[in-house]
Amino acid sequence: MTKLSTEDVEQLRAQFDRQLETGLHHGAQLAVYVDGDLVVDFAGGVTGPDGDATTPETRHLVFSCTKPFAGAGLHQLVEQGELDYDDPVIEHWPEFADEGSEKAGITVRQVLCHTAGIPFGEFDDQPEQWGDWDAVVAAMEDIEPTFEPGTTPAYHTINYGWLVGELIRRCSGQPVEEYVAENVFEPLGMDRTGIGLRDDEPNDVATLAGFEEFDRCRDVDEGLEDPAAAYAAAFNQDAIQRAVIPAANGISTARDMARFYACLANGGSLDGTRLLEAETVDEVTTTHAETDDDGTLSRPARYGLGVWTGGLAADMFGAASRERMFGHAGLGSCFGWGDPELNVGFALVTNGIREESFEHPARIGQLSDAVRLLLQE
Repeated sequence: MTKLSTEDVEQLRAQFDRQLETGLHHGAQLAVYVDGDLVVDFAGGVTGPDGDATTPETRHLVFSCTKPFAGAGLHQLVEQGELDYDDPVIEHWPEFADEGSEKAGITVRQVLCHTAGIPFGEFDDQPEQWGDWDAVVAAMEDIEPTFEPGTTPAYHTINYGWLVGELIRRCSGQPVEEYVAENVFEPLGMDRTGIGLRDDEPNDVATLAGFEEFDRCRDVDEGLEDPAAAYAAAFNQDAIQRAVIPAANGISTARDMARFYACLANGGSLDGTRLLEAETVDEVTTTHAETDDDGTLSRPARYGLGVWTGGLAADMFGAASRERMFGHAGLGSCFGWGDPELNVGFALVTNGIREESFEHPARIGQLSDAVRLLLQE
């Protein structure tokens, strides 16, 4: 069994605190499971420029870290025989495309590994409609491929969630947020996690702050007068946080996210709860599409089925990552991963949005490498 000693945990805490002291974000959480046990559960800083102390219970907007949560719900339905990865989407959603059209050839597998060919469209720029699921469905039915389906890995930033969410609704009869809450979050005890906030929940989500490149918040009590990221302002809005955006507005904690990845790293089971069969986890976390220049991310990428896979130079899994590692990032603010070889689930969540091509991967990579190197000593 792999372990972290008391000295190892203290070393990780020092690195975690150093990122706060440097001013990379106002507040953060770091959680690590090893062999099914929560061995690191840090929180520090504040919930926003003028916020209260961040605790392990503080909920954060986790952006695209939502994608694997929604994907897990669809994988369960595949296991139940409700659909197959190689089914055309129109087999379960007939209005999605006209029979015989190029779009009609899009499969469930292509949706999950970002090769469906519809990575973006006009609906991306209509956030005022994102809270209307009927408008979501109509937009996905109207969209036409940018790339020939099955040929070009291109990150489906928002559309991934709309497609997966409607497939879950069509195959289960439940809205995606309800299905995933009932079949993924609740069984695993992820009681601080949801796809968006529901009407009966208080808005207790940490406030996002955007940073220009090399910006720092050295005095967290003062906050930032001019947040650089427009996304911070948009996703701080209550209407966006209460919408159902299965690719982008998950609300969670590092503790819950690390638990999710610990379950998958352990073959789909944790503390007697089986989320997915081991064979499904193996299929999901195998690379299904790879590119040297993703059509939307403009960088190398490897895609499993609803997750990213590791082993690329300078990827967010750390310098020492391997292809069998898997996980997902969320817009310059958070990252979660699982390592089946070390049986580890890892999550870093912050309320500071940073440049993804440099500072965000650097802060994540520093902590990811530290965890893996300590466990391999």
